[in-house]
Amino acid sequence: MELKLTNIVKRYGKLTALDEFSVTFGPGIYGILGANGAGKSTLMNLISDNIKRDGGTITFDGEDILDMGSRFRAVLGYMPQQQGVYAGMTAESFVSYMGRLKGLHGKALAENVDEVLKLTNLDSVRHKKVGGFSGGMKQRVLLSQALLGDPKVLILDEPTAGLDPRELAADRIVLLATHIVSDIESIADEVLLMKKGKLLKMAPPAELVSSLPEDWEPVMYRTSLEDVYLCYLGD
Repeated sequence: MELKLTNIVKRYGKLTALDEFSVTFGPGIYGILGANGAGKSTLMNLISDNIKRDGGTITFDGEDILDMGSRFRAVLGYMPQQQGVYAGMTAESFVSYMGRLKGLHGKALAENVDEVLKLTNLDSVRHKKVGGFSGGMKQRVLLSQALLGDPKVLILDEPTAGLDPRELAADRIVLLATHIVSDIESIADEVLLMKKGKLLKMAPPAELVSSLPEDWEPVMYRTSLEDVYLCYLGD
């Protein structure tokens, strides 16, 4: 299983959000780390085909995702940063509605909704309206819909609900985009450092920490991914 981005370019007018961005993902958890404006959300939106790219290719197992169309959407789960939920719907009805949009119906839909609501600890409030939920609970509703259909590619854009992607990562490509270092330091198999639309580095967290330059100050630290962030991204 492989998700490959090659020379991706995305512009918004004169602003280049992604600049010849290339990366290959296999099964595992990838923390995508960068300050606001680094291009993280643009990257997520391109992979989920929510916006058009200006250059480059995105392939899943060798086939362009634009050619795959609905076949790619069937293997994709996406939890957006914005909490776009229907306040008047219950958790169960919202997730069921999203399941129907994904092409699930009947018994398969009902069983899948049960499964994801239990997995995200929402089963006890499944009949309550989403409008009364806390921000963290709304994120869990969005995670529930992202997990429908057992996606092979799972995108989590700026999660803040204390989610642990390790429980979801079996035989999946999990992309976790955030600017909060502590969210990914202990869970990511590899970390991508993004700055102004470019990929600066990609490596396991411990390797990034050990590769900090000798002349970087403060010299006494260099013990965590936070130091990596400050060195490469903290301007």
